[in-house]
Amino acid sequence: MTGNTPGVPAPPFDPELAAALSLSAIPATLTAEMLPAMRQGKAPSAKPIEEVLAGVERRDVTIPGHEGGEITVSVLSRPHRTGPGPGIYVIHGGGMITGDRFGGIDTFLPYVFEHDAVLVAVEYRLAPEFPDPYPVEDCFAGLTWTFDNAADLGIDPRRLLIAGGSAGGGLAAGTTLLARDRRLPPLLGQMLMCPMLDDRNETVSSRQIDGIGVWDRGTNLMGWTFLLGERRGTDDVSVYAAPARATDLTGLPPAYIDCGSAEVFRDEDVAYASRIWEAGGSAELHVWSGGFHGFVGFAPHAAISQAASAARDNWVSRLLSN
Repeated sequence: MTGNTPGVPAPPFDPELAAALSLSAIPATLTAEMLPAMRQGKAPSAKPIEEVLAGVERRDVTIPGHEGGEITVSVLSRPHRTGPGPGIYVIHGGGMITGDRFGGIDTFLPYVFEHDAVLVAVEYRLAPEFPDPYPVEDCFAGLTWTFDNAADLGIDPRRLLIAGGSAGGGLAAGTTLLARDRRLPPLLGQMLMCPMLDDRNETVSSRQIDGIGVWDRGTNLMGWTFLLGERRGTDDVSVYAAPARATDLTGLPPAYIDCGSAEVFRDEDVAYASRIWEAGGSAELHVWSGGFHGFVGFAPHAAISQAASAARDNWVSRLLSN
């Protein structure tokens, strides 16, 4: 792998993570030509989804998405629940351009048994075939459906939180802004894991992580361009597509935001938490020293990954215990 932008030194990777990264065949910079293979590919170690969801009751439902198009949500719960309990609306990552609703779902499955939570995972449509506003509007449609059907799903609507990682974290933030502005019932919290928030790519961290790590500057520019086209980086971008552009962060539910010190999204994530505080809101921020993008899923057994997972779990436990 090549180095970062000349003259912009990058923070070092955690030694355990660096060792795992050195064994990976994933290039730092992904290109448009790689997209078909990205969408079809599965990690050699990936388990079939039926195995991942063993012991969990699954129901797939087709619902209306943006402009009436059909999307799918999967409802995952502990068998034989008597409900109602908390709900977690889950939005997958993949840079807005790849992935499916089960991507990263293992992060949330323990909450099904530890907190008797019901997960609702949304299959939003992907760019470039479905550019902005399709992804965030599909996610909002799924959240609205979840609120409207909370009783049938066994969810207490007062205890529904939204969660997502990477692009899913950005979409969770954008959907939360839409929910506030369109006056859905209040969410209990928003769990934004290394969220993708800013199409402008003007931060120091965006320039540091260039040709190194996971999801570097060039890949990020590609993802945003697929989502926004020629509007990327201009004034013609909605705050719901790129929540870092939002000037009003009042009235939002408590946020959990994490990221690594050695990832493109570091500075925009830190800034988003800071601006929630400036608006008088609640945000818990963790910046994990030496972490590259998505390090928890990439190297779950590393000490830093286990610490990050424990911090997320602790926040969820505290939120649901209130």
